[in-house]
Amino acid sequence: MNAPAPDAAVSERIRYRLVAAGCRHHANDNIAAYIEPGELDALQAEVQAKMQEVLKSLVIDTDSDHNTQDTAKRVAKMFVREVFAGRYAQPPTVTEFPNFSRLNELMIVGPITVRSACSHHLCPIMGKVWIGLLPNEHSNLIGLSKYVRLTDWIMSRPQIQEEAVTMLANELQERVQPDGLALVMEADHFCMHWRGVKDSDSKMTNSVMRGAFLKDANLRREFLSLISKG
Repeated sequence: MNAPAPDAAVSERIRYRLVAAGCRHHANDNIAAYIEPGELDALQAEVQAKMQEVLKSLVIDTDSDHNTQDTAKRVAKMFVREVFAGRYAQPPTVTEFPNFSRLNELMIVGPITVRSACSHHLCPIMGKVWIGLLPNEHSNLIGLSKYVRLTDWIMSRPQIQEEAVTMLANELQERVQPDGLALVMEADHFCMHWRGVKDSDSKMTNSVMRGAFLKDANLRREFLSLISKG
């Protein structure tokens, strides 16, 4: 891939760095390390200009329609700063504490609200996730609010639910290093509610079980029983 011209679009400059580094940049990947200071504003402006062209191609008169005059600007901000922010933002700062009390009992965090988007149609995915942990004396402990921040950082990207839960599990496994880790996510997919089959009742539930939760059926049952009461 040839180096972009000095006046190239900011998206091309960012993509060039990613390709040169051999870094994957799928819809659910975080690319914050390859964005230089000030470029996020420029990227938002670029998305706004192209979104304006999308509206034009949809034959929407944004000049005389007061409802859509700022739609391109709002959508660009929404994509870059809000619903897809997990792609462009650095990971949240999470203070980790050593397990001085040697806690080794089941702990559950949730339900945590999930707001994501389907990478197939960019339709919302709205749901809940529950996190179960079985720490050991070597585990790192993090504050309850940090589970929410990490979940939001992972989920605020276009993706599919199965991959999203696995990515969140990987992040927590690396940070906390527990003996056991369990996640369950239940969500509504608006690509089914809003279009296609237009089924308003269907939900998707999936789980990730690791370590003690995978090996110990009693621990797994305890976790699933407790979250079902939440």
